[in-house]
Amino acid sequence: MGLISDSDKKVIKEEFFSKLTNPVKIIGFTGKDHCQYCDQLKQLVQELSELTDKLTYEFHDFDTPEGKGIAQKYRIDNAPAITITQNGKDMGVRFFGLPAGHEFGAFLEDIVDVSNATTDLMPESKEELAKIDRDVRILVFVTPTCPYCPLAVRMVHKFAIENTNAGKGKILGDMVEAIEYPEWADQYSVMAVPKIVIQVDGEDKVQFEGAYPEKMFMEKLLAALE
Repeated sequence: MGLISDSDKKVIKEEFFSKLTNPVKIIGFTGKDHCQYCDQLKQLVQELSELTDKLTYEFHDFDTPEGKGIAQKYRIDNAPAITITQNGKDMGVRFFGLPAGHEFGAFLEDIVDVSNATTDLMPESKEELAKIDRDVRILVFVTPTCPYCPLAVRMVHKFAIENTNAGKGKILGDMVEAIEYPEWADQYSVMAVPKIVIQVDGEDKVQFEGAYPEKMFMEKLLAALE
């Protein structure tokens, strides 16, 4: 039985995948840990790929030497995870866990943005993001039932795309499904979602809760870089 209904497939094709310009490849990793929903993750990506010839995918076993090597290439350090690439080009757009519930819409919008290598961020935000040349990782802890979480996830993915567009590729935007990654959530004392953690050069710099508007989110990012 399919995960996506026929009516939803129609909407996805008309409202989202009609906007794709460049080929998109979803690269996924599964492993023995946290893999309660790995089969659903693979099935979801497969069903989406059947809706357009511009979307392909491949999955790798994170626990094998070959899979580990490919994961390192895409800076993936945990599984299950998927990264949305522009035909293999790393854009820093990643999902740790199944993009289910409210996150599914964000997943579709990210596919469109990666394909078109553009976002709707304000020009001043794009200008600031283009200057960032330090390693930044932004974790966004979510749950499928959180209605505000996709706003935060989309924001960090837009940050990653714009930094990549500027030729830097230094920002990683990570959705982390807190229920699938309880140890990770415990590490950062996730009591409410979205919970955002901004790391710079491997160090935790700023943490906050809530889906901040673009300008406030940029201020948090720039503060972490100071």
